[in-house]
Order: sequence, then structure tokens, then C-alpha cells
Amino acid sequence: MLKPLQLVKENASAHPKTWIAVGLGVAGVLILVETSRRRRRRIAMVGNKEDFGAFLERFELLPFLQPPPPAARLSLSELTFAISDIFEVKDYLTGFGNPDWRRTHEAAEKTALVVTSLLKNGAKCVGRTVMDELGFGITGENVHYGTPVNPHVPSCIPGGSCSGSAVAVAARLVDFAIGTDTTGCVRIPASFCGLIGFRPSHGAVSTIGVLPNSQSLDAVGIFSSDPSVLHRVGHVLLRLNSVEPKRPRRLIFADDLFQLSKIPTQRTVHVVSKAIENLSGYQPPKHMNFGKHIASNVPSLKGFCEVSSNVQSGAFALKALSSAMVTLQRYEFKSNHEEWVKSVKPKLGPGVSDCVYAAIKTTYDNIKTLYKVRTEMRATLQSLLKDDGILVVPTVADPPLKLRTRKGPFSEFLDRTLALTSIASMSGCCQVTIPVGKHNDSPISVSFISFHGADKFLLDTVLDMYSCLQEQASVASNSLPLPDTNGSIDASELLKEKGNAAFKGKQWNKAVNYYSEAIKLNATNATYYCNRAAAYLELGCPAFENVKAYLRRGTARESLIRYKEAMQDFKHARVLEPHNKAAKFAEKRLMKLMN
Repeated sequence: MLKPLQLVKENASAHPKTWIAVGLGVAGVLILVETSRRRRRRIAMVGNKEDFGAFLERFELLPFLQPPPPAARLSLSELTFAISDIFEVKDYLTGFGNPDWRRTHEAAEKTALVVTSLLKNGAKCVGRTVMDELGFGITGENVHYGTPVNPHVPSCIPGGSCSGSAVAVAARLVDFAIGTDTTGCVRIPASFCGLIGFRPSHGAVSTIGVLPNSQSLDAVGIFSSDPSVLHRVGHVLLRLNSVEPKRPRRLIFADDLFQLSKIPTQRTVHVVSKAIENLSGYQPPKHMNFGKHIASNVPSLKGFCEVSSNVQSGAFALKALSSAMVTLQRYEFKSNHEEWVKSVKPKLGPGVSDCVYAAIKTTYDNIKTLYKVRTEMRATLQSLLKDDGILVVPTVADPPLKLRTRKGPFSEFLDRTLALTSIASMSGCCQVTIPVGKHNDSPISVSFISFHGADKFLLDTVLDMYSCLQEQASVASNSLPLPDTNGSIDASELLKEKGNAAFKGKQWNKAVNYYSEAIKLNATNATYYCNRAAAYLELGCPAFENVKAYLRRGTARESLIRYKEAMQDFKHARVLEPHNKAAKFAEKRLMKLMN
């Protein structure tokens, strides 16, 4: 027996209290070990640092000297900011989110103009943040540097590609951050992290010193949690005049786009509608089917519609628009970086690798059509919004996915998300994402889009509306939706909610009746048809009725870009009636879309 243990045993025989002391000591050691283990596990969940894994590299770029009194203080004095790994900083390596890019490039000789502009106006840069590799991806996951942790929902993605910049602001590590928005790379993480995210008009902010992904789509964007900070930073980067006559504002809700969203409209449309009731200078809101509007006014989209018989369908028009955006991104990425990819053969994450090599291998025959779509989209938005209009849309259609989501569910999530983000990307219009509370513990947002060049108008609108929006979002989170006597939109949603309650209570007939009444008030909402079809199925109607219900629900799901669920419905219909022509045609049509 070891001597120390022998001594303890001999002492314990004479003094029984010694055993108590030893026991307490052992217990203390065990508690310390367990505490340390839990601390290591907690650190692993939020990144290996206290920065939520947001930063790739910490450094300080000090602001320019403050002018002596009586000169006014610099507009961004005492604010700190972070930059995505896509902005060049003199004497530092820019990594573009990938170690092989960093390894094969030299340190920058100059600092990006936007970074210099922020420093000149008194802000201090504190480091470079993680991003999706080469500017591809919308999840924010990076296999090389880790995924920054979403402070609001740690088990879910932060959104990308500028994930680190969004997380740095959401975790209160900096006052604001900048990134680039190509296909939604600022707007998506802003929505998922509960922030204000601003994508300026294309070309309004200099991209000199910013690594290009697709120069026809790239725009320098801003993250902030404070509308006044966003306003100040926006004025600096856009070089705006501080004074401008106040104009009336005309809000237009894209009802068909809110049907894509899985968030109840009371949490978005209702909040915005109520907010403008309490503000001056806002006209009564209008509603429209935006997908059908662009189908009629952007004829070049026909070249990207795979199903010719549905060219005029709003849902297919949005799908075609997102397809054109992805094609344009890949074409310009190939032009910019094909030589580097082929010579270096970089190690890339699975999703990014698919995008990069698809871009490099594809031959592009309809390039002129891509730029024509862009021109027509900008003209269409200009005609619709004029100088006082704001298009109100959901920023994203879904709550943030769980980390490491499988490819199947991610594919539909990607299609639905890009259908929304392609509007501003392909038109070059300015867009701002505004948080409006939470739904099922995840942040939700709404977006305002204004015409190209209306950046000050949009920033002023955010500053004017923000506090009222937050107030109404708080009210909405603590109350049930109420019907609006001025229109049928809210009344139909109330009937849908009643139908949902009846459905949960297995009162199928009541559910059918509620959904039917909702359809009478708003016959364009595919969700009502989908829910009624589900209630019909639960009623156990004859086989013929089941086939109709499956077809009805499948078509509704297809219009909402829920292809996997729609395919299951069409297959069920064919099982019940193998020779049903409508089901057979629908299945073939959907197969083409999914491929």
C-alpha cells in the first residue's frame, strides 16, 4: 500500500472525522472534474472561443484621428465593426473562406475602399469573420474553420455566406459588421440571427478591394441590431445627403410570396399593417400576386421555365428567376476563378464543391438572356414601385435548418429561399431585412424592397418604422390573430387558424367547413386548399374523393415548392387510381422540376 494512503488509514482509525474530510475532498474533486467536463462541452457547442466561433482572425484597425474642436465628431466614433473574409486589408491575407485560397495568395497591398471609409469616419475594425467558402452557400457552415454558432438557436444554422459577421453582431461582439450579398448572403443570416440586414442597390457601394464571386450580383451589405447605427453606417458607405424632403410611402404586400412562408401571416403581414396604422405619411397598404406580375413583365424568363405550359404561373416564374440568378452567378464565378480552381484543385466542402465544379464544367449558351432578365427585372420593379413604393416580402420561407441537415430537405429549403432572394439580386434593387420577433423560438423577419437608387428612402423608412414594428411584434407574440374589418386577408387567416384547431381536435367536418370559408374569402391561398384536402383525407371519403384530395393537396404543395411532399401525394393518387391521367401528368411534371 502506498505510504500516503497508509498514513490516511492509520489516522482515520484514531480519528473517524478524517474519513468525513477525505470523503468531502473526493466529492469536491469529482465535482470539479464534472464541472470542467461540462464547461468543455459548452465551449465546444459555442465554438472553441468566447466569440461563438464568429472570428477567423482578430486584429485592430484603428480609426483615423478625430478632428479637433470645434469640428463635429466623426459620425461613427466609438463604434466597432467586423469584416467578412472577403475584404482586403493591407498587409493581411484574405482567405475567401478557404485555406487553399489563403495559401496560394499574397497579402493585400491595399485596403478595401469600404473598410477605409468606415475607418475615416471613426469606426474601429476588430477582426475578420468566418464565411462560406468562396462566397457560395447559404447555411454558414464551413468545414475548415467551423460553423459560427447562432446565438438565438445554437442547434440551427446561422445562415450564410456571411455567417461570422452576422453572429458577431447578434452576440454583441461588435456594433455592426459588413459582408457581401450575392444571392442572399447578408439577408439570410440577418434573418436567422434576428438582425437588421441591408443590401444596397447594386453598384451603390464600392466593391474595390472585395474579392468577386459574381460582380453582376455582388453588393456590400451591412448587419446591425440598431436601426440608428445602420442608418449612420449606410449614410457613410452610400455617401448620402443627410437632409431630404419626406415623401409619402406606399406599401405593397406580395401575398403569393407570403404563402411560400411557413410563418403565419399574423406574425409578419399583420405586424407591418398594424405598425403603419400608427404612423403618419403611409398610404393604406395594397396587395398583389408578385409572381404573376413578373411572369407578365419579364418575358426573358421564358428561357428558364422548364415547363412551357406553366410560363404564366407565378410560382414557376419565381423558380425561373432563381434559376437565372444561379446560372448568372456560376457563369461569372467561372470567368473570375476557373484558372485558379483548375490549377490548385482546392479542398472544398461537399455543398460548395458541387457548386464550384458545376460552374467550371458547364457551358453557357444563353448569357445575353441572363443580362436581359436583369434589365427587365429592374425596369419592372421601377415601374411597380415608382418613387414612393415599398414591396413587402418574407425574407426567407423557412425557419433556420438544423445543423448538418441531409441533402433532401436542404434542396427544397434552398429552392424556396432563392425564389425570394432572387428578386433583389436580379433586379439590383435595395432590400432591408427587419426582425419581427420569434416563431417557435426561432427569429423571424420581414423584408422591404425599394427601387434601384432608393437607398436613403429605404433606410429612412426603417428608422421611422422600427420601434413601432417591434411593439406590434411583441403584441402579436402574446395574442391570437384578430380579423380585420377593412379586408378579408386577416379574416381568412383567422378561419384557417380555427380550421387548424378543429383539425387538431379531430373534428374533421368542422375543419373542412372552416377551410372552405377561408377559401371563399381568399381563393388564391394554396395553403387553405392543402389543409382542406388533408381534412378530407382524415374523413375517410370514398377512393375517388381521396384521389381528388391527394391531387388537390399535391398541387398546393407544388406551388409552395414543397416538391417531396407533393410527389408523395401524386404517388398516393396513382396507387388509388393507376390510370388517372391528371396524377400521371403531375408526377412527370414534378420529376422534371426536381431534376
